[in-house]
Amino acid sequence: MTISRASALLLCALTGLTACSGLPRGAALKSEIRRDAAAEEGEFAFYPVTRGLLPTLAAWPAINAERSAGWPRQSAGSDGQIIAAGDTVVVRIWDSSDNSLLTSIEQRSAELGPLTVSSAGRVFVPYVGEVRIAGMSPERAREAIQNELTQIAPSAQVQLALEEGNLNSVAVVDGVGRPGTYPLVGRNVSILSVLSEAGGVNGNLRNPRVKLQRGGTLYATSLDSLYENPARDALVRAGDRVIVEEDERFFLSLGAAGREAIVNFPQDELTALEAISLIGGITDTRADPEGVLVLREYPPSALATGLRGPRQTRVIFSIDLTTADGLFSAQNMQIMPKDVVLATESPVSSIQLAIGLLAGGVGLATRVTN
Repeated sequence: MTISRASALLLCALTGLTACSGLPRGAALKSEIRRDAAAEEGEFAFYPVTRGLLPTLAAWPAINAERSAGWPRQSAGSDGQIIAAGDTVVVRIWDSSDNSLLTSIEQRSAELGPLTVSSAGRVFVPYVGEVRIAGMSPERAREAIQNELTQIAPSAQVQLALEEGNLNSVAVVDGVGRPGTYPLVGRNVSILSVLSEAGGVNGNLRNPRVKLQRGGTLYATSLDSLYENPARDALVRAGDRVIVEEDERFFLSLGAAGREAIVNFPQDELTALEAISLIGGITDTRADPEGVLVLREYPPSALATGLRGPRQTRVIFSIDLTTADGLFSAQNMQIMPKDVVLATESPVSSIQLAIGLLAGGVGLATRVTN
């Protein structure tokens, strides 16, 4: 079989065009990325995502994680009120004795207060002095004051009313219907109860994150995790601050993907296969299904001696969507915040583009000749 001169020229031109890196396209080829990773010694590490890699990858440190100390464990609390510093109490003393130091004959009761509980947890009672009542229930505090009064007024009886102060309350700062300070009516108040009292979480927040500031410690979790796991509905403490914010974590999608965008995390954990689904999959006519890459940069600390981690700080994970192992492995690989999901171009798309360019050129030349 003979090849015409025109066909030979067309074949040579096609070969030259496809070998040329200047053809317009939207992403790199997988082979180009692998070549760069091999050439730049000490710069990149390349890992195919397989079943065998997953246990190794799970032992590597997480990166770009949200700054938090996890989430406090749920513990049982008191159902009743507990007096704390900053609270105020009103004490009413009843005494039927004719020679009472506390009341007159015409008025058999005397009201003291409101009395503010000092930072030392004490209140001052005339003829008795300071009585420590912080950490007690109102009933226990009433008994403590009455026991002290018995020494000077054996027949005296005491009534006590408590009003919680700011130090015995929780502040709900943002992300709810009614931000404000809410008194603790007991020690068995959970964080969901506080959010409910504050008007509930704003419905326009994407994957709301609940943050709890307790002293110098910051805890964080998703609202969904509190709904789905009642054991995580931790009890709040006096002085806690609660903030509800949108999840700020994101990853980037580039190349021959369904869409190129900054994509926010819609849930606590996101797998590579879920990330590919979020970006609309890969483009049927352009993408290489054997070359979906996840680019990730680890901190230098991840390479410290004695730690299990990658070989280099810059890591490329390659996912093959044409095999069952690649699909299952992608479903079990976690995407980290600020990862880049790159759908590489198929080599076939470059050939198709070259043919299109040549066909257009031949057609133009024919029209000019005619």
